Amino acid sequence: MNHNTESRKNKHLNERERYAIELYLREKYTIQQIAKRLGRHKRTIEREIARGTVYLQNSDLSYRKAYCADVGQRKYIENGKNKGPQLKIGNDHKLTRHIETKIIKGKYSPDAVIGEIKAKGLKFKTSICTKTLNNYIDRGDVFLKLTNKELPVKKDGKKRIYQKVKKIALKNIKGRSIEERPQEVEDRVEYGHWEMDCVVGKKENQEVLLVLSERKTREEIIFKIPNKTQDSVIKAIDELEFKYKEVFREKFKTITVDNGSEFLNFKELERSTIEPGSIRTKIYYAHPYSSWERGTNENINKLIRRFIPKGTDISKISTAKIKSIEKWINNYPRRIFGYKSANEIAAAC
Repeated sequence: MNHNTESRKNKHLNERERYAIELYLREKYTIQQIAKRLGRHKRTIEREIARGTVYLQNSDLSYRKAYCADVGQRKYIENGKNKGPQLKIGNDHKLTRHIETKIIKGKYSPDAVIGEIKAKGLKFKTSICTKTLNNYIDRGDVFLKLTNKELPVKKDGKKRIYQKVKKIALKNIKGRSIEERPQEVEDRVEYGHWEMDCVVGKKENQEVLLVLSERKTREEIIFKIPNKTQDSVIKAIDELEFKYKEVFREKFKTITVDNGSEFLNFKELERSTIEPGSIRTKIYYAHPYSSWERGTNENINKLIRRFIPKGTDISKISTAKIKSIEKWINNYPRRIFGYKSANEIAAAC
């Protein structure tokens, strides 16, 4: 049985082909072999098998999964009635593979995938927008492997409204308030102004991530430190100064932190270890309960959580893995930059 000639004339599988698939599967043909015999793309056969697979009961009352041509045909007819015009992405298998790989393996958002395609001028037969891609994913029957469950973040479409909270004075903080921070820091017009935070894993007394986020470029630096203490944080900043030496002052002009106890020793955070008696950076403190004042930190921490969910034992994550996450973040396409990455923006500074 060979359907090559007929299949090439039709965009969709017909009922005869579905029965042929059922027969070939019973005869232990591979998907590649079935696709070749029917003159179809391998992905087309994979989709059809996924659509028409059901559980069948054996004589011993156990169950097995098997493809059923009748089920596949019925679902095809039902979908045809419900979906209206042919989907734009229909037969663009290269694009569907690219989207699935970027979202499932690459942990991209749908918007980042579409934005990167346009920004880099990647060529596919079909062009779709983010809204269309989200609609396809919501349908649940367009992609072979991709569903809403695989999305790193599913937005609800509602704009968040932050309640205005009266700013609490920094009575117990001897360092500089965020209110004293220069305007160029607030406006993100100059490179070298950072926000710093800790990402906690399973327990606060175990290893944590110390993260620094540059406000203008969204460049990220991630350390694994032994615990959430002043000594561990200071040691990490000392290591950064030893790494960058005299360039440190230009690269880290200011660092904004919250009021966590691990950041309260501002004098030790500011003092230089390679030039005793001099200041290497300036520390500013955000208001209590005002995480939005460190919005860059908060947003990038969400990217980290795609790889390290809350409750993860950070001690079991290798330094190499942490650096690969850092690299991924710094190469991630950002809508705010026209889908350029933090590395691309930083290189231009």
